[in-house]
Amino acid sequence: MTELHRLAPPMGSLISRDKPVRFEFEGQSYAGFEGDSVASALVANRQWLMSRSFKYHRPRGSLTMAGQDANTLVQLPDEANVLADRIGIADAPSVMGQNYNGSLEKDADAILEKVGRFMPVGFYYRAFYKPKGIWDKWEPLIRKKAGLGEANLDIEPAYHDKATCFVTCWSWVPGLLA
Repeated sequence: MTELHRLAPPMGSLISRDKPVRFEFEGQSYAGFEGDSVASALVANRQWLMSRSFKYHRPRGSLTMAGQDANTLVQLPDEANVLADRIGIADAPSVMGQNYNGSLEKDADAILEKVGRFMPVGFYYRAFYKPKGIWDKWEPLIRKKAGLGEANLDIEPAYHDKATCFVTCWSWVPGLLA
C-alpha cells in the first residue's frame, strides 16, 4: 500500500524500495522503506496530521520535507520536538504526535482556535493577575497547556563536545580584540 502513494522513480532515490520497514505512529502500524523519514513514510501512507500547534492546537503536517519543517514536530519515547522529516523510520520505531488532549485527530483543546482572537500574544500576563492572588489558581493550568512534548526525566544525560567560537572566529578582524 505504501508504494501506491509515492512518486515514481527516479524520485525518492534515497529510499530502498526493496527493503520494507515497519514503524508505529500513534499506536498504529505503518509501512515504509529503508531510507524513509518518518514524515515521508506517513505521507506515503496518507497520514497527513502529525501534530498540533502549540497555542491553538491547529492541525499540523508536512509542508516541505526539507528537514526544517517545524510543522512536523513529533514525540519519540525518549525525546520531544523531533523533526519528522529528519528522523528515519529505522531510528524511530515508535512515534507519537504532540500537543493534543485526547487523540491527535479529535483534540479536545482544538476549541482554543475558536477563542483565539480573544487571546493576543501575552494576554495572560495581564488578564489573570486581578483580583489579587488569582494567578496562583491559573498558573498551574496555563503551565500544563504550555510547552512542546514531554521530557523523559529518567534518561541519563550524555556528554557532547562543543566548540565556542568567540575568539577564534573573530581574531582575524584587525583591531577587534585589541
